[in-house]
Amino acid sequence: ASWTGEAGHPIALPNVLFLLTVQTMKYQTYEEDSPDTVIGNLAKDMSLSALGGKTNFRMMKQFNSSFIKLRESDGQLTIGERIDREKMCRNTVQCLIDFDVVSFSKEQFKLIHVEVEIKDINDNPPEFPSKESTLEIYENTAVGSRIPLDVAVDEDVGSNYIQSYQISVNSHFTIDVLNRADGVKYAELVLMKELDRETQSSYVLELVATDGGSPSRSGTTTIHIEVKDYNDNSPTFDRSNFSVDIVEDAPVGFLLLDLNAVDPDEGSNGEVVYGFGNQVSAEIRQLFKVDRKSGRLTLESPIDFETKKTYELDVQAHDLGPNPIPSICKVIIHVKDVNDNAPEISITPMTSITAGIAYITEAAAKDSFVALISTSDRDSGANGQVHCTLYGHDHFKLQQAYEDSYMIVTTTPLDREKIAEYNLTVVAEDLGSPPFKTITQYTIRLSDENDNAPVFSKPVYEVSVVENNAPGAYVTTVVARDLDLGNNGKVIYRLSDTYIGGSPASTFVSLDPATGSLYALRSFNYEVVKQLEIRIQASDGGSPQLHSSALVNLRIVDQNDNAPAITQPVLTNGSAEVLLPKDTPSGFIVTQIKADDADEGVNGELTFKILKEENAMFSINRATGDIYLNREVSFDVNESLKVSVTVNDNGRPSLTSTATIFFTVVAGAPPSDRSAVKHKNQDMIQWDMSIVIIVVLAGSCSLLLLAIILIATTCNQLKPRGYSTLPGYGKEAVRPITIWKGNSYTTISARDPQFSGKDSGKGDSDFNDSDSDISGDGTKKDYHNGLWACTSECKILGHSDRCWSPSAIRGNGNPPQGQHLSTFAKTASLPRDTLRRENYYQAHIPKTVGLQSVYEKVLHTEFDFVLVSPPRPERPDDMNEITIPAFVPTESHK
Repeated sequence: ASWTGEAGHPIALPNVLFLLTVQTMKYQTYEEDSPDTVIGNLAKDMSLSALGGKTNFRMMKQFNSSFIKLRESDGQLTIGERIDREKMCRNTVQCLIDFDVVSFSKEQFKLIHVEVEIKDINDNPPEFPSKESTLEIYENTAVGSRIPLDVAVDEDVGSNYIQSYQISVNSHFTIDVLNRADGVKYAELVLMKELDRETQSSYVLELVATDGGSPSRSGTTTIHIEVKDYNDNSPTFDRSNFSVDIVEDAPVGFLLLDLNAVDPDEGSNGEVVYGFGNQVSAEIRQLFKVDRKSGRLTLESPIDFETKKTYELDVQAHDLGPNPIPSICKVIIHVKDVNDNAPEISITPMTSITAGIAYITEAAAKDSFVALISTSDRDSGANGQVHCTLYGHDHFKLQQAYEDSYMIVTTTPLDREKIAEYNLTVVAEDLGSPPFKTITQYTIRLSDENDNAPVFSKPVYEVSVVENNAPGAYVTTVVARDLDLGNNGKVIYRLSDTYIGGSPASTFVSLDPATGSLYALRSFNYEVVKQLEIRIQASDGGSPQLHSSALVNLRIVDQNDNAPAITQPVLTNGSAEVLLPKDTPSGFIVTQIKADDADEGVNGELTFKILKEENAMFSINRATGDIYLNREVSFDVNESLKVSVTVNDNGRPSLTSTATIFFTVVAGAPPSDRSAVKHKNQDMIQWDMSIVIIVVLAGSCSLLLLAIILIATTCNQLKPRGYSTLPGYGKEAVRPITIWKGNSYTTISARDPQFSGKDSGKGDSDFNDSDSDISGDGTKKDYHNGLWACTSECKILGHSDRCWSPSAIRGNGNPPQGQHLSTFAKTASLPRDTLRRENYYQAHIPKTVGLQSVYEKVLHTEFDFVLVSPPRPERPDDMNEITIPAFVPTESHK
């Protein structure tokens, strides 16, 4: 905590303030002393400098701070501005300026109550209300009679106040100096010798009031005395003086006295009237009233005990006859106090920035001083005695310092992070009946200390980043919170001095010191570094700084960025030679393909396949890479068998490596250290679901193809010889068709009425439509498009005349040996009936090895079929009959 001292320089206060003692220091100074006059020095007067260490001072109660100044470095007290005691304390005998000062050093402080008495100087002379006055005295006035004179006023006190009155020398009058109940000195004129109006009708006297100052000062007034002819009787009061008590809250019109004066004369000479004496001040005339006829003394205006406690006045009575002689009655009025003032509360905090708010550091320990409470009550006695109570929180209590002053002190250590502000209630209650209360709300705020280190949201951050990231890529953000305020709670992040593989962590990642965001400085390679442990430190801005740290486990996620590398057999230019003993049995493992993949997980799981192999001699275990024979070696010694092997990983996308293995047949038996393996079972184990689906679909398509071929074969056998209409050339564009019957060729004409080029209208399915597109790639170069020409028997049976047919070789003669029909070609369209629907859908036959083999087996049975060559753009007249030999499958293709 700190507060602003002299010249605006902050002065640090100790965090923990323990009260040692409360001491009162008294000083004196004179009014009208010039500013900066030294009054005293607290450090020297209290011998605080002898204790060692630096001591600072602070003025707490600042009601009169403009009159007295405190030097905070050593407690020197000086005059702040010229003091006029008469304005500050009026006629009070003792004039005090009191305030409280706190001295503190290290972790201790003292509360010092300072009282500075302002001594009076004789700077005011006595003054009379007027320079001249007139008195009327009847010649029959008795010797010894007293006549009150005007009272001189002197604002000084003590010895500087009026000490004596003097009157000019004369033969008839003297004065007697008296003291009023309120301490005021006054003089009464005393008649020493009988008056004779006929001898001397008037006197002029000079009255002088002199104070006791050095040098003394005086005031003068002139008294004119006129001697009047006497009225033989004057009114007489029951008593010459009265003392009356009145409470200060008495209402206006309250009756104090019912004065009565009796005059035995008759008529106007015996009619008595009342009034105040000439010497009664204007103040008394405003507060009190005497009834002219009845003599009743009543309260004219409210009075206040705290303003004046005693009033003294003269009431005179005289008759209405000629030359009346007044009678004087002295009345002293004592004002009694009532509890009409509530206590006043003044709270001065040890440290404060805002009015009404005290500040204390949260590091303050038990019994630390917070604020000073000063109470006062203008009432007297029990009405002015004040009891103070503190409400709001049990972390604070009141401790009496002296008389009506209390201190707010702590009762327990404080924690701003739990409670930052306390709203307390101070209740001051006097002991009057009924009592008066004053309630003041007061706020105590805790100033922050750097007592909390930054705390990370979690001690360990698990973060992943995919390898091959771009430099500068965002990784994660760490967050640390500090419960302190200002710089004490401002968190700054930095990388700890850790090393990764011999290199500082700062070469791998960068950290934003303000936000805690972590970025990659380089592209990570999973195969080089799989995980980085980065420690991040969070520091606050306090003094001294507090720190905490968290660990970031940065895991590098593998990508499939490494293709498998074949390690066995050793490859040269992507190939290797393996010796294959001729007597190696079927199922024997002839070699093993081994490969490594730098990736991990599925990216490093390898699958081995034979990509290309000419004689289907070998199989490979998909998991282990073992290559084994499918059958015995039937090749000659020194013959070479070529096998292409691929190794795939299971990443996305998959990466592949290929090797070519040349197996060279050598004489002899295989080594005995290799064992045979049931490769079929192994392959089945390695099959995945996609292969199973393909096999099922292939089987289904094979069955469908077999059914189509059987139907087509049956239709071919039942169809008679005839001519077929060529599509696109009308009915006249015909060509003879040669078919195989038994052991010879038979030629028929397409004009045979037994045959028709029109759609039969039966079995009109899209799948069997003649213009459906069935294409193959294997033999398109050698075999051309053709059409099935259905026989009449086929039509009679209800089949469509748009039948499917495998393509045939154009020209005459038998097809070449070893050559068979393995694919379907797109057929040409026959003329269609315009009344028939024109939408036909193409059907595609999957090009699979399974289908081909099934088709080959079907062709092995002998049946009649018709081949139709594709049309040529020639005129019907130019067309010649050609003979197309039908292909008969031979047993050599089994």
